[in-house]
Amino acid sequence: MTVFKKTAASVIALGLTATAGLAADCTYKVGVLHSLSGTMAISETTLKDTMLMLVADQNEKGGLLGCDLEAVVVDPASDWPLFAEKARELVSVHDVDVIFGNWTSVSRKSVLPVIEELNGLLFYPVQYEGEESSKNVFYTGAAPNQQAIPATDYFLDELGVEKFALLGTDYVYPRTTNNILEAYLKDKGIDGSDIFVNYTPFGHSDWSKIVADVVALGADGKKVGVISTINGDANIGFYKELAAAGISADDIPVVAFSVGEEELSGLDTANLVGHLAAWNYFQSAETEANEAFIAKWKGLMGEERVTNDPMEAHYIGFNMWVNAATEAGSVDVDAVRTAMYGQEFPNLTGGTAVMLPNHHLAKPVLIGEIQDDGQFDIISQTEEVPGDAWTDFLPESAVLKSDWKELGCGMYNTQTATCVQTLSNY
Repeated sequence: MTVFKKTAASVIALGLTATAGLAADCTYKVGVLHSLSGTMAISETTLKDTMLMLVADQNEKGGLLGCDLEAVVVDPASDWPLFAEKARELVSVHDVDVIFGNWTSVSRKSVLPVIEELNGLLFYPVQYEGEESSKNVFYTGAAPNQQAIPATDYFLDELGVEKFALLGTDYVYPRTTNNILEAYLKDKGIDGSDIFVNYTPFGHSDWSKIVADVVALGADGKKVGVISTINGDANIGFYKELAAAGISADDIPVVAFSVGEEELSGLDTANLVGHLAAWNYFQSAETEANEAFIAKWKGLMGEERVTNDPMEAHYIGFNMWVNAATEAGSVDVDAVRTAMYGQEFPNLTGGTAVMLPNHHLAKPVLIGEIQDDGQFDIISQTEEVPGDAWTDFLPESAVLKSDWKELGCGMYNTQTATCVQTLSNY
């Protein structure tokens, strides 16, 4: 029986050497492709630790198909082209059977042609902009209709927001998400002049001018809300500037799509109470499954470590992969893909996640309010919402359908009844 230690180093050792406790003479390799350095390490290091925990736990259960699992960890260092190189290394050099990884969409876009060329399999655990469907990727994070749209509806319907500041990091996820939200807001009757859009580079730190512009947006007395697609450690400076400017959630509420418990653990949350985040999971969810997951995590990593949404996505995706491989009797990518359709696994928040033919999950949508302890009070939770690969709010996407099970196509044009091969941002 493997003995768990409460240090990150021990978790790494478990993930890499947990095979020692098993009698099997075969090994299946699980690639872990997360930034352990650079601007995204604040978010991605925890996902690496999560994967090592899941691999070690599966080995304690007897492995997979009578074989040990071995985690192969690489560090793409928040360098988007390096993600592609590391993905190729995982598949071609280390011969991994599956990859769990990426956070930013720009890193996923970098990896995508490599995975498709080599027929690899990637489980992507983070909310993203949609507008993509690859037979080699299972998207276990939220699509816009499972996060951005419900959060916007909450601003409109519950908080009475009349003007919107769409603040994002300058890459594909924020830009595409905000394109969708602009179209959605205009469809809801919000004038274009009442929508302020701003993008900043990764690691941006000087937020004084941008926060002042947001405040000025409400000079006419209309209620202003911020929808944040800011990623990585730039969030630290953004929230600090909000506090320095004396802006409370009552004044200008912020709903974030990339700020969870892990990011808040590095912030002084005293002045953030009342601001919001939209995810499919929060640590504060009160279920037996979540309590067990949290206890396992803290037992390994220490009481100060928190859980978050992308961790649950990896938890769901990994267990679905194990179950699909077991059902298929093989870790072969094509066999596992076929067995993935319709896979079900319990959410940590209650209910059941289901893998759809478009390679997205049906999952609940949760909105949480930041508390002074860095946790979230869940103020809204839906039933499972099926994830959309293609949005209904962009004309070129509204006619597209993803169905890899029956149609064998991720971009099926419902008007022409043909399988589209390319789209401008794909």
